[in-house]
Amino acid sequence: MPKVFIIHGAYGNPNENWIPWLKEELEKIGCEVFVPRFPTPENQSLETWLKVFGPFQKQVDENSILIGHSIGANFVLHILEKSDRKIRAAFIVAGAISPVVDPKNQVNEINKTFYKKKFNWKRIRENCKDIYTIISDNDPYITMALAEEISKPLGVTLTLIEGGGHFNRKAGYEKFPQLLEMVEDVLTAD
Repeated sequence: MPKVFIIHGAYGNPNENWIPWLKEELEKIGCEVFVPRFPTPENQSLETWLKVFGPFQKQVDENSILIGHSIGANFVLHILEKSDRKIRAAFIVAGAISPVVDPKNQVNEINKTFYKKKFNWKRIRENCKDIYTIISDNDPYITMALAEEISKPLGVTLTLIEGGGHFNRKAGYEKFPQLLEMVEDVLTAD
């Protein structure tokens, strides 16, 4: 049974946006889905998130899929960089590795421990068979340049979705059929 780990973003939780819908849809097709709750905004740091993910890390195997949204996408990169085993696929949804468009600097302040431009991209690629990056053409936080800071060093093509905003409830994303289809394609590929 494939295991899927969905990582929410800053100010988020497992019951927001498209996460509950995707979890249910993936369970219908036989996946075991884990959606950890991370501390945010209080006590949010890379260190506290790694502690929360610690018990889940033991469940990750070669058939696992990691899906991260917003700073959760960045967190997926940290997991892949630190991992001692290879996984099946990762989906980086509206992710960034450096400060985002944030006029009030609230998001960047709580995300600062996650930002890291000098990832070991080679190790990340070695630890993940397939990596997909997804961005919207009208995301208020993530510019194309920010998305390319991830896609270019990984050597992957950006999947551009028109009008997706930040892929959150505010942008109308309580369901995310494009992402479900991409995950299903990975599951049926081999």
